Amino acid sequence: MITKRIIPCLDVRNGRVVKGTNFQGLRDVSSPVELGKYYSDNGADELVFYDITASAEGRRLFTDCLKEVASTIFIPLTVGGGINTVEDFDRVLKCGADKVSVNSGAIRDPSLIPRAARLYGDQCVVLSVDVKRVEGQFRVFAKGGREDTGMEAVSWIRRCVENGAGEVVLNSIDTDGVKGGFDLPMLEAVSSAVDVPVIASGGAGCEGDFVTLFQTLPKVDAGLAASIFHFGQVRIPELKRSLNENNIPVRL
Repeated sequence: MITKRIIPCLDVRNGRVVKGTNFQGLRDVSSPVELGKYYSDNGADELVFYDITASAEGRRLFTDCLKEVASTIFIPLTVGGGINTVEDFDRVLKCGADKVSVNSGAIRDPSLIPRAARLYGDQCVVLSVDVKRVEGQFRVFAKGGREDTGMEAVSWIRRCVENGAGEVVLNSIDTDGVKGGFDLPMLEAVSSAVDVPVIASGGAGCEGDFVTLFQTLPKVDAGLAASIFHFGQVRIPELKRSLNENNIPVRL
């Protein structure tokens, strides 16, 4: 049986990890290098590194900090932020990333995903989607959740998977940082529509939220969170023991 993955997320701005609520009100947390090493040493299955203002600021992802993080961890690393060309994929992979996450860049140029998939393989291309409910519809947002694209999310995700995205990170803006649980209706709609791994992001507040996620939606492959891990509200070894006790397969 395939184990469920637990993935901490480092939202990085100006070389520091930050966290907010509903993508707003960012506050400083820690050094990404120190946090990345801590998670690598304490049971995380993978790590996600987002340069969260690269797209909004129209610049390329900072690589010095990324190289240092990659050199200190021993788990798979997914990197995103300001990924707009296949050259950006190449640059980030050469810095030590195992997978590259694309969001606004794919919205701007939908051909980016199939071109990157042909060059580096589907398993390397991660579609990250920031989704919010607008007038009863799941809507795709760009530029770090700042800009409503007007696109319906499930059809956009299905299209990207058909074009070569090998994994989907579904970020619910509605539940981000609220700590009231994952967005199960949104996750169900997406995981039912595609046959690639889906990672749940946004809303985890306690161990029980992960148990509920995997028991309710067994097709979801992983749970991603930030603040509850960063501030020690949930510790990954204890979380995994809780999942294991609830007959949810995890790597202990």
